[in-house]
Amino acid sequence: MTIAPANNAADANLSASAAPEDHGPGRKPSISREDILAAALKLIGPHRSVSTLSLREVAREAGIAPNSFYRQFRDMDELAVALIDLAGRSLRHIIGEARQRVAGGKRSVIRSSVEAFMEQLRADDKLLHVLLREGTVGSDAFKQAVDRELQFFEEELRLDLIRLARLDHATLHEPALAAKAITRLVFAVGATAMDLPPEKDPELVEELSTMVRMIVTGARALPPER
Repeated sequence: MTIAPANNAADANLSASAAPEDHGPGRKPSISREDILAAALKLIGPHRSVSTLSLREVAREAGIAPNSFYRQFRDMDELAVALIDLAGRSLRHIIGEARQRVAGGKRSVIRSSVEAFMEQLRADDKLLHVLLREGTVGSDAFKQAVDRELQFFEEELRLDLIRLARLDHATLHEPALAAKAITRLVFAVGATAMDLPPEKDPELVEELSTMVRMIVTGARALPPER
């Protein structure tokens, strides 16, 4: 996935104002936030999280002097939070498209969403890896950013669960709690799947889809407390 161009005029002005003394052999005369984010993503690996990256590593990968980094980000914490936000927006968009494709059709919304999640897990841009890793090994700021993204997922899923229950003329008990259970389950399985070979994906998709259906079925069948 390609990171979209900057929409912020202030960011564009900052990236265009790189000082001449920052330029050196092989270094770019200007840099954008998106260039730095892309450079950081290239350095993330199966056993490497954003929290282990150094500013100099990211600057070298981006082809800029370390001082130029500060024109776009205050520090590495701000860079990591920006990556987490980008990863959350990207995944919500992809899963939203998957839900739209099956709307009104015969394919399972649950299975299509799980498949989209697993496809993004294996994507070259590694954005989903940021969400899955930083929530467990990052700083408090990283963990709060990940939790914020999970809450966005939960709210969108809550609305979807309510909509689907109405279409089926079913009663849904505690839709917010059901959405939270599903979201946390999917991300927990995803964190485990990162270290598994892609050949395991079909099995994981099947198991995860079944577990999600079990949660939805239970939420519909569970009677409200008196």
